[in-house]
Amino acid sequence: MKPSGSRPRSSFLGIAALAALILLAGCTALKRYAYEGFGRDDWQEPEQVIEALALRPGDRVADLGSGGGYFTFRLSKAVGPAGKVYAVDVDRDLLEYIAARAKDQGMRNIETVTAKYDDPLLPEAVDLIFTSDVYHHIQDRSKYFAHAGKYLRPAGRVVVIDFHEKGFASMIGHFTPADLAKKEMDEAGYRLEKQFDFLEKQNFLVFAKKTP
Repeated sequence: MKPSGSRPRSSFLGIAALAALILLAGCTALKRYAYEGFGRDDWQEPEQVIEALALRPGDRVADLGSGGGYFTFRLSKAVGPAGKVYAVDVDRDLLEYIAARAKDQGMRNIETVTAKYDDPLLPEAVDLIFTSDVYHHIQDRSKYFAHAGKYLRPAGRVVVIDFHEKGFASMIGHFTPADLAKKEMDEAGYRLEKQFDFLEKQNFLVFAKKTP
């Protein structure tokens, strides 16, 4: 009889194999998995999100909190060779990954930007500041986006896609209620332009600057 609490040898081998895979994958790969999770395409609806943005060839876009580039490369295709996508993040490892991948795929309209926690440090004004699963990480959001407004062109928009207060994300605090995001963006000087409801796990809000 096995002692109480003992595990079969196969379980230990499985754990060891998983640990080895994690070590081989490296830190950057782990960060990408942490950002993107598994099976994200099933609930993120990335193609439908890009379509809803109604981007035009030549547009300038900032992918704020770009992570491993889940949306960066899709945005790049949407704006075309004449457009520009700035992958903006504070994590240099992930930015290096995006830069290397963009180079390998010949996507010359992608440029990485190492941001500050309180400033995206964009090199030019853009047509769209895009965020996905990032808003809840930002400190003092009204102040942040009031400042970020200087990086928007006159007709520029800010997109906030973030987990709502239902499901697993709410259990770990990684969510923002839609009403709270609307209130904070109103305080930052924006008005709600559109709200999409096709995402199962997230709010999808589009803001524009208030007119004087």
